[in-house]
Amino acid sequence: MLVVLALAAVGAILFVRFTALPAVPTPAATFPGGPVVAFYGDSYTRGTGASDPGLRWSTLLSEQRGWNEVNPSIDGLGFVNNRLPNGDPLAGGKNLVDVIIDAEPDIVIVTMGLNDNFAFSRTDADIEEAIRTDLTRFDAELPDARIVVVEPFWYTEDRPESVGKIIGWVRDAAEDIGADYIAGSSHWLDGHPEWISADGLHPNDRGYAEFAKRMAAALDEAGL
Repeated sequence: MLVVLALAAVGAILFVRFTALPAVPTPAATFPGGPVVAFYGDSYTRGTGASDPGLRWSTLLSEQRGWNEVNPSIDGLGFVNNRLPNGDPLAGGKNLVDVIIDAEPDIVIVTMGLNDNFAFSRTDADIEEAIRTDLTRFDAELPDARIVVVEPFWYTEDRPESVGKIIGWVRDAAEDIGADYIAGSSHWLDGHPEWISADGLHPNDRGYAEFAKRMAAALDEAGL
């Protein structure tokens, strides 16, 4: 019961963030001839908690690897959670999947799923289908892109049962489309409260730097 109440409270906080925060502008392409890499995620990929957008893990990683970053990630978003039926005003009135596809990226990095835990009791029947729908669209509509699916992030060592279920659905959907899959990222913050920002929910600059380091190592293993 306490876990359910805690998740409801955090979910309410994240919904406020989702409705109030503008999108962070994606840096202009700074690597002519370099690959376009699109990041499909939530606040952890948007960089909420960092002192500057340039210190979020996606931007650190892109600068290190000579990537042209496209990052329209939105706070509070999940595969189902906080989805708006007629498009999202923070994504120019579009579905975020369409924004990613329209960018015609060479690589897509999917980091969605954390926020679906906060509405799991209401939406669990829809989450697995939504995961498969999004990943199948990327596979079908971006046939030349390399798709990398990251195990959904989590922020505490204690975790509800829903975390494992969503991770499993994401992993299975990634396997079905032949995507690269990065495992273990839901544990990257374990044992490191010093990597959490003052809001108690998101990584801080040190946390995002560690995410960039670990993501780089995982991508090296995948040959990217």
